[in-house]
Amino acid sequence: MNYSMVEEARELAGWSAESEAFSVYQAMTNLTDTRRDQGKRYSLALLLTCVLLAKMAGETTLQAIAEWIRLRGTWLQTILPETRDTFPCAATYSNVLRTVDPEQVNQVLMDLLTRVRAEKRTQGEQRHVVLDGKTLRGTQNHLAEDQQKMHHVNCYEAKTGIVLKQHMVAEKEGELTRVKAFLSPVLLQGRIISADALYTQSSFCQEVMAARGDYLLFVKRNQPTLQEDLALFFRDPPLDCLDWRSASTTNKGHGRVENRLITVSTELNDFLARDWYGVEQVFCIRRRVEHALKCTQEYVYGITSLTPKRADPARLLALSRDQWSIENRLHYRRDVALGEDACQVRKGSAPHVLAVLNSFVLALFDFCGVTNVKQQMRRLDAQPLQAVRLLVKSLGQN
Repeated sequence: MNYSMVEEARELAGWSAESEAFSVYQAMTNLTDTRRDQGKRYSLALLLTCVLLAKMAGETTLQAIAEWIRLRGTWLQTILPETRDTFPCAATYSNVLRTVDPEQVNQVLMDLLTRVRAEKRTQGEQRHVVLDGKTLRGTQNHLAEDQQKMHHVNCYEAKTGIVLKQHMVAEKEGELTRVKAFLSPVLLQGRIISADALYTQSSFCQEVMAARGDYLLFVKRNQPTLQEDLALFFRDPPLDCLDWRSASTTNKGHGRVENRLITVSTELNDFLARDWYGVEQVFCIRRRVEHALKCTQEYVYGITSLTPKRADPARLLALSRDQWSIENRLHYRRDVALGEDACQVRKGSAPHVLAVLNSFVLALFDFCGVTNVKQQMRRLDAQPLQAVRLLVKSLGQN
């Protein structure tokens, strides 16, 4: 390589205080390493740092990650701590990833992002988190007992891209069986949680309120009685209806015009209170999309514990749209930019750990204000020292 990486690395001592605090490598040294000391050649922090560096440069398989690191081994040995004369092969990464606790990795990395962002957060801001699940498709259709299909649920902070918690769902379990792991005051206090219709359950509402959070839930066919009541109310409101508020947005792009109109009311609060604890407003969203040759329209209904004072129609419309951020900014980008569904790593906890690292890479890019992930990856592949600057603290003393 014709880069002056070693010389540039010596300048890392001049980082800002924020960069010093934001040392991913240092945070990963706190991870529990369950491997025996015998035969352990590379530290866990070094291995995970190498995986993150290569992923940030666009590599999506363990073989490609190992090759990318080895091709840059000369200057990485000077920059990274605890290196040896050689770097690990793909099998070493795979074997080590199977032994790592993915929930601990997620907690350590996302807590680091949360601490750095805390100083920039608006005081009193009620943050919006989204709950949704995703299947790791590369783990499907394998007969071996140690290669089970993996489906995990994410608690995702919509504005920051931080995955507050991930939990793996067992082969014969559903998402709802693990939902209590996310409904704790630690995660929900002072937050608004939204989820798709699967989570629209009366017990879910009660547990969110008990955790001192608020909910925004969508109503579909899994709750036919509630859906019918809401559809009838918004289609034919009573003549004496006193609360009927609305807001709308219009967006143009990708060859279409999208109009979203929300209608909100508190008239059904008393009627629904017996079965739906804490309900303060009901809403109906009409989504109308106009293409060049066709027009589509759909209606979506929902309930929320947010009072009109805390969330007017415009705020509820924004929250409902942010609900899709977990699909558009997390799940989609993990599959398209980071090749998660195509990944064939499927033994032990390795698929789950790689999913956590993928989520962290995207959250890190969001923290840095990256709008085009693929473009940023190409940039970091050409200038990998920029990726090192984000992951390793000052080594000037070396």
